[in-house]
Order: sequence, then C-alpha cells, then structure tokens
Amino acid sequence: MAKKKDVQDLSYEEAFEELQAVVDELEAGKLALQDSLALFERGQALSARCGGLLEQAELRLTELTSGPDGELIDREFKAEGE
Repeated sequence: MAKKKDVQDLSYEEAFEELQAVVDELEAGKLALQDSLALFERGQALSARCGGLLEQAELRLTELTSGPDGELIDREFKAEGE
C-alpha cells in the first residue's frame, strides 16, 4: 500500500476527496476496531486541514463595491450575519 501524503501537504481538493473516502470506509463498517480508530484520526486531521484552508481563503476574500462617486472599492469580506 502506498504511503499517504502528510495532511499538511494536501490541497483542499485532495484533503476533501480523501475525507469523503474515509467517511465512506468508516460507514461501511467492515474494518477492525484498531483500523477504524486510525482512519477516524486521519479523518479528523483531514477535516481540520479543510477547515484551515477554508479559513485562509475567507481571509483573502475582498468584496468589490461601489463607492459614493461610483468608483469600485475593495472592502473586507463579511459573511452574512457578521
């Protein structure tokens, strides 16, 4: 079996795809307890990686809006309800 990449080296897409596979495998319920625990821990790390990358992306977002004289200005992105 090929060695898995370190979670911190994965892109969002890679981590999310692997996380989906982990969930599918855990839901199948065909693993031994020890294997399930190891896979669960990997899933937690993948979930944290995805969350961290999404947080970084949100911090980089800016919203273009019209200023008082019609010019476009950058404004910090605010999610609804903030």
